[in-house]
Amino acid sequence: MTRTVGDFGLTCGTLPAGAKNSITDVPGVRVGHHTLREGDINTGVTAILPHAGNLFRRKVTAAAHVINGFGKTIGLTQVRELGAIETPILLTNTLSVGTCATALIRDAIRQNPDIGRSTGTVNPVVGECNDGPLNDIQALAISEEHALAALADAHEGATEQGNVGAGTGMSCFGFKGGIGSASRKLKLGGGDHHLGVLVLSNFGRAGDLILPDGRRPDPRQEAEPERGSIMIVLATDVPLEHRQLERVARRAGAGIARLGSFWGHGSGDIAIAFSTGNVVDHDEPRDLVPQMTLNDARIDMLFRAAAEATQEAVLNSMLSAVAFTGRGGTHRTSLADWLDGQSRAG
Repeated sequence: MTRTVGDFGLTCGTLPAGAKNSITDVPGVRVGHHTLREGDINTGVTAILPHAGNLFRRKVTAAAHVINGFGKTIGLTQVRELGAIETPILLTNTLSVGTCATALIRDAIRQNPDIGRSTGTVNPVVGECNDGPLNDIQALAISEEHALAALADAHEGATEQGNVGAGTGMSCFGFKGGIGSASRKLKLGGGDHHLGVLVLSNFGRAGDLILPDGRRPDPRQEAEPERGSIMIVLATDVPLEHRQLERVARRAGAGIARLGSFWGHGSGDIAIAFSTGNVVDHDEPRDLVPQMTLNDARIDMLFRAAAEATQEAVLNSMLSAVAFTGRGGTHRTSLADWLDGQSRAG
């Protein structure tokens, strides 16, 4: 059962959530998972599709922001240079990034046989976190077929959260972490728009977590140096240019800071943002292309939405995650169980 901040009377900020309180509140965005759990293998793949069409042909404007760069992502250099994403985004464990990138390349070639021959090559985008404490990461269990299964599972419904997909073996602030999502509804230009966030949470020292009501949950686990990571994917249907998206992605850092994170030396904290409001045509014949974009004087609303939805998505990842015993008997308790215990004690 998915449990979220609302089930525990917690509130992250002031903006209203979307109908699903998920990144899939942004029209067209789809999320899929493939989960592996057998013995010491506890890992998976999560796929985020900006739209259901051919992304190589119809790219979305995008940006990335590196809060702390202890990470092994693929594709961010070109995203930051050209301001577009042309494949789905895959999230997985640290040692499976190359496999997932190959799967994205093969899938793009299948849809576009001219890639690398009569047109350019393709830039796969893959993010990662290290699930080694709960998963036998050296087993290299993720295959291209698993990555394609996550793509095939992608849908527009509410996002499954917690111990699923890439989040299967993740830890957060000493508790079980994983996949989490949240959204904010915005009024702009006389209509409704959304900003949604999906996180892969695997960061934070035990004992450092701060809830929105000020409580500091104790996982009863010895605090170790901050060596985890978080991948944050932000999506919006507000038409934004590359520069604006990078500014919005940067505000995701405010969301994780509200939780007590200080982005330690060994933490990889990376945000990727895209807008479905502007599409880049790979085969555009015109020299000059018109583009709608947000008035910078209105961008504070998106900054607030990014911080609030990121904070809530991380908490949702932990509240949806159930207690978990992984590789070698390593155990992570559930934040929801801790809060339930507090309620009984009160």
